[in-house]
Amino acid sequence: MRALVILLFALGAVSSAHAAEASAVRRLALFVGVNDGGPERVRLRYAETDAKAFALVLSELGGVLPQDRVLLTDVDRAGVLAGFDRVRKLAEGVRASGARRVEVLLYYSGHSDDEGLLLKGQRLDYGELRRSLEGLPADVRIAVLDSCASGAFARKKGGVARPAFLVDSGIQVKGHAILTSSSADEASQESDRLGGSFFTHHLLSGLRGAADVTHDGRVTLTEAYQFAFHETLARTERTQGGAQHPNYDIELAGTGDLVMTDLRATTAGLVLTEPLEGRLYVRDAVGTLVVEVQKVSGRATELGLAPGAYRARREFDGGVSETAFTLKEGVRTPLAPGDFLGVGHEATVMRGGGGGAIAPLSPQGRLQLPVNLSLVPTMSTNTLRAGRAQVENRFALGVVNGGAALGGGLALGLAGNVYDAEVSGVAMALGFNTSGADVDGAQLSLVTNVAGGAVRGAQATLGLNVANGDMDGVGQLALGANVARGTLGGMQAALGANVTTADATGMQLSLGVNHANGTMKGVQFTLGVNSVATAARGIQGSVLLNRAPSLTGMQLGLINLGGDVSGMQLGLINIADTVHGMQLGLVNVSDEVHGAPVGLVSYEKKGQLHLEVFGSDVQLTNLALKFGGRHFYTTLLAGIGPDDRFQRFSLGLGLGGHIPLGSRFWVDVDVAGSQVLSTRDPFSGRTNTLLTQGRAMLGFQVMPRLAVFAGPTYNVAFTWGEPEFAKLTTLPVRSHTIDADTRMQRWPGFQVGVRL
Repeated sequence: MRALVILLFALGAVSSAHAAEASAVRRLALFVGVNDGGPERVRLRYAETDAKAFALVLSELGGVLPQDRVLLTDVDRAGVLAGFDRVRKLAEGVRASGARRVEVLLYYSGHSDDEGLLLKGQRLDYGELRRSLEGLPADVRIAVLDSCASGAFARKKGGVARPAFLVDSGIQVKGHAILTSSSADEASQESDRLGGSFFTHHLLSGLRGAADVTHDGRVTLTEAYQFAFHETLARTERTQGGAQHPNYDIELAGTGDLVMTDLRATTAGLVLTEPLEGRLYVRDAVGTLVVEVQKVSGRATELGLAPGAYRARREFDGGVSETAFTLKEGVRTPLAPGDFLGVGHEATVMRGGGGGAIAPLSPQGRLQLPVNLSLVPTMSTNTLRAGRAQVENRFALGVVNGGAALGGGLALGLAGNVYDAEVSGVAMALGFNTSGADVDGAQLSLVTNVAGGAVRGAQATLGLNVANGDMDGVGQLALGANVARGTLGGMQAALGANVTTADATGMQLSLGVNHANGTMKGVQFTLGVNSVATAARGIQGSVLLNRAPSLTGMQLGLINLGGDVSGMQLGLINIADTVHGMQLGLVNVSDEVHGAPVGLVSYEKKGQLHLEVFGSDVQLTNLALKFGGRHFYTTLLAGIGPDDRFQRFSLGLGLGGHIPLGSRFWVDVDVAGSQVLSTRDPFSGRTNTLLTQGRAMLGFQVMPRLAVFAGPTYNVAFTWGEPEFAKLTTLPVRSHTIDADTRMQRWPGFQVGVRL
């Protein structure tokens, strides 16, 4: 028996009239998925999958931030109650922060009966569940139950089975809404074909845009529930479990629409154009069914999907067709009838006395011939048996193999392999491999691999790999160069160069150059240069140079060049525009740092740059140049003492931190080291004195470009060689003889000065 309780909170009007109020809305969510209902219950397959899928949709389109969601799988009764407690503390913290509105979403997927949830042999009864829900300090609480007999939860509060209807509610709404996947005496069902429960699958399809009947780019609670209600009922009428009737209990009051998802929240999108019609099934790169929708002609429909590779299957007018496409950031990709290609059906046998068996068709509509022997593509057993028809082989052997698709088999060519259709197996040649469409397997060659479509497997060569479409799978391996003329979704490894002309998700490894002419999500590592044209989301590691106009993650290299950096730059030289994080290196340069630039020389354009003139117990006249960020700085020090007839001077470097105290007072704390030299013969080497200091300075800002400061110091001086400078200060010191040539002096001191 299938039980899924979606305890979900959907909120927030996003109309322009309420934009200011919507910005004060915080959406919290608890997602629970438990396959194990106890020893007397059949173990479910998709409860945890449903919970993760629901969390993904609400994170992408529903405004639930990562820190505002709690996802639990394989938990017992105590685990669910602990999840409620975590959400309650989150809500209390949001209330304390001054948010005008708190909205909570609670989701459960697992076993249940007419008395409560069944969790690993334990029961959480509906009364306790309702009390836990009502105990959350929120303006609105929504519970959706997709489970066996889940309608009993709504019935406890007076819910009745009636046509799907929700009162208008939105930014001012108060109360609760409970949605259930079945009535009090029905079983909820899950499907291997869908990879989840019927109700959750159709509810998620609706939230991704299939339920947007007003075509305003937003899906309200009313639209989502009505879509899930009718689709669940229609798709379960012919199942063994029988028709499944979703139910609900609503107690909401307010004005406006309760918006569940905003399709504009994702950076990519799929637009089903007006002429397109039929039932569409959209699967992601790993084959998960993400959207199912009955598209009617006459109006366009937009679906909110994340960037990536997808396949769509269309059932219309008794025929089946398919297409593959890639969604890119910032682009709404249209899908029209002409984008689909017809696919074959199951193998058939002619009935009657005169016919023999017809060769079976592959799912792509090609003739399936197990073996092909060829000299060249036009002189082969494929040509003799199928003429010009598209053919799919399991095994091919020849000087040059071609004119066919390789369906999960092996092709051996002495000179090369040439295909005008999909490669779904292993193609091996001494010369070259090429494919006019997708590669879903491996191409191995000593010279060149070329794929005219997406690659979902591996290309390995000593020469050059080229994928003239998406690259999604194990990767491209070469001693020369790898080129993906589309989106990379795997790995490129080469001794020479890796190049992706679009977005890259995965890994690029080389001894020479890595370049992604789009967004790089993953890892780039090379001994030479890493370059990204748009943005890097991950790690760039290089012995020489890393470059990214925008970085979220880490740059690790000799020289790091970044635009807007959220993360860390670690190298000898770090250069960036705006940094949210850390720069750690010998030289750090930026326009602005919200974090910590740590280095011997750190310059921030919008940071601090000050000249200080001060006197101390060591030397009467000192200059210091302080530069760096708002809170961390580097200081260059120079001093000379007229009190000792200008016979010594010092040069030093320090690192420290700046602490503002209100509008006018501040404190600087740093450590510095200075070399003390003789003016008579500074480089003689007869005497070598190193002065180390810990300094604290309390300052007062007299005017914008003038401040006074004073503070204590603690000094430790090491002297090697002839005792030319018996003492560096007029204050009492403690002296220590370390060995015959080394002496140490230490003492507390002071300094007073002005800052310009």
